[in-house]
Amino acid sequence: MSDNFADHFKGKDALGHVIDARVKGRLAASESHGLEIPGHVGELLYSIKETTAILLLLWISMQTMKIPTSQILHIYIFLFFGWIVWSAGRSAFLGWLRLQRLNRLITEEKWEIEHHRDQEKQELEALYKAKGFSGKLLQDVVEVLMADDNRLLQVMLEEEMGLTLSAFEHPLKHALFSLVGVVVTFLAICGSIILLPTYGIYIAGALMVTVTIIMSSRKEKTELMSSLVWLIGIFGISIASVYFISQILNIFIFKL
Repeated sequence: MSDNFADHFKGKDALGHVIDARVKGRLAASESHGLEIPGHVGELLYSIKETTAILLLLWISMQTMKIPTSQILHIYIFLFFGWIVWSAGRSAFLGWLRLQRLNRLITEEKWEIEHHRDQEKQELEALYKAKGFSGKLLQDVVEVLMADDNRLLQVMLEEEMGLTLSAFEHPLKHALFSLVGVVVTFLAICGSIILLPTYGIYIAGALMVTVTIIMSSRKEKTELMSSLVWLIGIFGISIASVYFISQILNIFIFKL
């Protein structure tokens, strides 16, 4: 094997290089909510869960400080405008970073096609051998793909790296769905406080979290009960931590 081949494959054969590229592609495609769930849906569900947690924790903290419900609602209104900018901006930024990773991979793969055509041909042969192609049919398929650089680039990105180019969504789409999640959550939480001042927020919070878990579980094909136990457990521990710590501080420090 020549030095160029060794440098390109980093001491591995063509199939080993393809496996490394597939891992690289999965990292480029990854999001905080996983690979299985569409980006905009993930951002919607994430913003609902995150906003619900923030509003519940603030509610318990301010209730412990004996802040009147009317003032808490006013604080929520002020928080809404800042939180919606943060949530939408965060989603857009993460979507932009994901596109940047894709653009970097496209640039790198395009350079490899232009400068390491023999190695790219070996990778194609390894890919299509693994799919069951052999003999003259294998050679014909490889030659057809090698004749069109644009088609070859798409094939190498999708077949070698396992990327689905249509799955890369515009960052503004992520931001829009995150914004919708924040608006829906604020309306549900504030409405529940107005209708049921004592326990409404807990009922609304539980419903919001449960709905997001069910939707996520269906999209990601995970076990529903395990997901419910995990997330409700995390929410419960977070809420209990704020409540008990605030009670301890009130007794020994603030004496409210």
